[in-house]
Amino acid sequence: MRRILLTTMLYMMAGNAQAQPKNNCSAVQLTCEHLVNPLGIDAVNPRFSWRLDDTRNGARQSAYQLFVGQDSLALIKEAKGVWDSGKQLSSAMLVPYNGAKLTARTKYFWKVKVWDKEGLSTSSAIASFETGMMGKDNWEGRWISDGKDIHERKTPYFRKVFTTKKKIKSARAYIAVAGLYELSINGQRVGDHRLDPMYTRFDRRTLYLVEDVTAELQKGENAIGVILGNGWYNHQPMAVWNFDKAPWRDRPAFCLDLHIVYADGSQETIVSDEQWKTAYGPTVYNNIYTGEHYDARLEISNWDKPKFDDSAWGAVQYRNAPSANLVAQQTVPIRLLKSYLPKSIKKIDPQTYVFDMGQNMAGITKIKVKGSAGTVLRIKHGERLHADGRLDQSNIDVYYRGDKEAEPFQTDILTLSGRDDEFMAKFGYKGFRYVEISSNVPIALDKSTVTAYFMHSDVRPLGELKTSSDLVNRLWDATNHAYLSNLMGYPTDCPQREKNGWTGDGHLAIETALYNFDGITVYEKWMADHRDEQQENGVLPDIIPTGGWGYGTANGLDWTSTIAIIPWQIYQFYGDSRALEDCYAAIKRYVDYVDGISPFGLTTFGRGDWVPVKSSSNLELTSSVYFYVDATILASAAKLFGHTADQQKYESLSKKIKTAINAKFLDTSKGIYSNGTQTELSVPLFWGVVPEEMNARVAANLNKKVEETNFHLDVGVLGAKALLNALKDNGYPETAYKVAVQDTYPSWGWWIVNGATTLLENWDLKATRDISDNHMMFGEIGGWFFKSIGGILPDPKQPGFKHILLKPIFPQGLKESAISYDSPFGKIVSDWKLKGDKIVYDIKIPANATATFYPPDNVKSSDVVQLDAGKHTLELQLK
Repeated sequence: MRRILLTTMLYMMAGNAQAQPKNNCSAVQLTCEHLVNPLGIDAVNPRFSWRLDDTRNGARQSAYQLFVGQDSLALIKEAKGVWDSGKQLSSAMLVPYNGAKLTARTKYFWKVKVWDKEGLSTSSAIASFETGMMGKDNWEGRWISDGKDIHERKTPYFRKVFTTKKKIKSARAYIAVAGLYELSINGQRVGDHRLDPMYTRFDRRTLYLVEDVTAELQKGENAIGVILGNGWYNHQPMAVWNFDKAPWRDRPAFCLDLHIVYADGSQETIVSDEQWKTAYGPTVYNNIYTGEHYDARLEISNWDKPKFDDSAWGAVQYRNAPSANLVAQQTVPIRLLKSYLPKSIKKIDPQTYVFDMGQNMAGITKIKVKGSAGTVLRIKHGERLHADGRLDQSNIDVYYRGDKEAEPFQTDILTLSGRDDEFMAKFGYKGFRYVEISSNVPIALDKSTVTAYFMHSDVRPLGELKTSSDLVNRLWDATNHAYLSNLMGYPTDCPQREKNGWTGDGHLAIETALYNFDGITVYEKWMADHRDEQQENGVLPDIIPTGGWGYGTANGLDWTSTIAIIPWQIYQFYGDSRALEDCYAAIKRYVDYVDGISPFGLTTFGRGDWVPVKSSSNLELTSSVYFYVDATILASAAKLFGHTADQQKYESLSKKIKTAINAKFLDTSKGIYSNGTQTELSVPLFWGVVPEEMNARVAANLNKKVEETNFHLDVGVLGAKALLNALKDNGYPETAYKVAVQDTYPSWGWWIVNGATTLLENWDLKATRDISDNHMMFGEIGGWFFKSIGGILPDPKQPGFKHILLKPIFPQGLKESAISYDSPFGKIVSDWKLKGDKIVYDIKIPANATATFYPPDNVKSSDVVQLDAGKHTLELQLK
């Protein structure tokens, strides 16, 4: 056995310690509820988190002290505020508030003092958070609407003029909306968010936003304007999921409190009431599912400014609140995050042009055009082209049941004013790569006519990947584009045909999501949606939110295990158990329900291995495995929260399920489950159902099965999640990598070499159904690269990457890999290069964390290496 050469790179040599300033450590990246200086915190015990900026080897936090108060200057001096945690001898960097009761609509400041490994302390910069309404009783405004019914097509505009006579210190707009909104003050649109508020089960949870509007207000006369869109609240066109029959459906409405604090300390609240006025504007139709129709001839100049004459505007009407549960929207917003100019343009005829934006995406288009007044443009969005170059929507409009002429699918309709017109939809988005613009009269268009905007929840990137394999790099990029295209305040399946929060797609892609993006606030919001949708008996629908569709016979464990898997993965990645705790009762109801209909530990409640290549797998096997997964997570959660009786009950249940699965489906003489498909072998392996003594044999059979296909896939969504992991974790990393980088049919790479810029819904490019070109249900591949060639894994015993398991593979054909992940403790770097017959492996462990490196089987040394925080280089001899 050759010895591993371990070179530790230190930022500070021990001999120079005396020359360094005392403060080598500081607390940075302060967040409250995982957001930076948030507004509208409703949590009674908000969570504070930070990181250590300490580049020394072995850097760690030995203690912390949190200070919270309303006076930032006093906080600097550490004067008494609403909470002083006292010095805590702890390395924790995620701590819930535990002070005096927080007051609604109040700004608080906080900081943290940390002590480093040598016992020296330093204080962070001052951060802040503002509480929200913290309950419906603090609202002063009334719910108002234009009084029209659900069938009215035109979009309502609202305005109110008010006067301020004193100098303004600060102003906040608190706005709750059933539907979607845009807010403006004195002619300026407030903020840069899109599609606010997020989609929820509106009759059970209504979200509100808090906007800092201090800069928009002026002394004297002010005008406030609101435009309301339908969103999912008033879904007018018909589709197979019956959104038009949702129990909450109504005409959009809003409630607003504009709270002003003056320089002299006095306060005033401008509210939504009967003094507001309403009218229609140029948006004559809007729907989040189909498109927006805009008549530029009807534009109203200065409608949201004080001097506008609104004498012709009508009265508003009071409305009941859509729900009694008003909750602050505490998640990252949806924004326009990247623009694309056309890669090419094709003129079909004098009235028709097709633009290729070069990237499949979710988003909207901005149109700049001039033509004669009354000219009508149809701006059609899609993913495919016909042979003649025209746009082809046949793969995405199959479930739409509306009037395709009057309300065309994924098509905006723009009527020109005769001036220089600019149009961009306010209240919807599309999934597309191509844009076809057709005019009712000849018109001249060019590349400057269209700009596309990639739109999604503004989650911070966490993962980075760059390897010597162009295919790996492109697969990772395509996965991330597909994921972001399907993140609109909740994870969706596709951004065009459905826009549904399919539960299976959500949990199958959760590791890919969390390795690549800081999505905890999105998923905590979605888990609240799960709790809202859960029936009393524990059953969940397989699209969430839903208007009532999805409580059928197939919405079983392989899909709706989201309620357990996603909170558990959040705990693993963030070390934050809040979502798991919030969902505990819901998980318990769900598992108890399935247990009640599955007396022998086996269940057929589920959809099965959706969209397989060719081999069908046993649904009872796969659903029962997910039953085991949920029961195991529930038992682990019970242990974490100290529910001893529950822990014993669900540990017993999980053992019962595992025994039943193996008794019925495992042929111990052959080491094969059921009929031995790739899915039937990989799913039990990946989820830990295989008896320890049978593990090697089942894994060998899986490897053989993959070799028989010449390292190609023969799985659906459940197998696509399990296969690569089952191979890699059970002695066959080379096989797993060959499958991952396969570029002939059927494989992930087959999509890429055929021009895909996102992941697809079907392995077969010529399939006739399930053929979205921007889908996330096969998205495990993007996360698997981090677990395999990066080898970066959380330690379940010290979650949140407090301790890191480094288990990289060095597969044949890959010469180098640079992968990093920005964990809650800081950036983890796992870079390696092949140099001759050696691997030079560069590692970075963030401050306050540790790691264990486990060498792969193709390295001569089997020495496990313990690593402290800092930079390290390992030289590894290959066999």
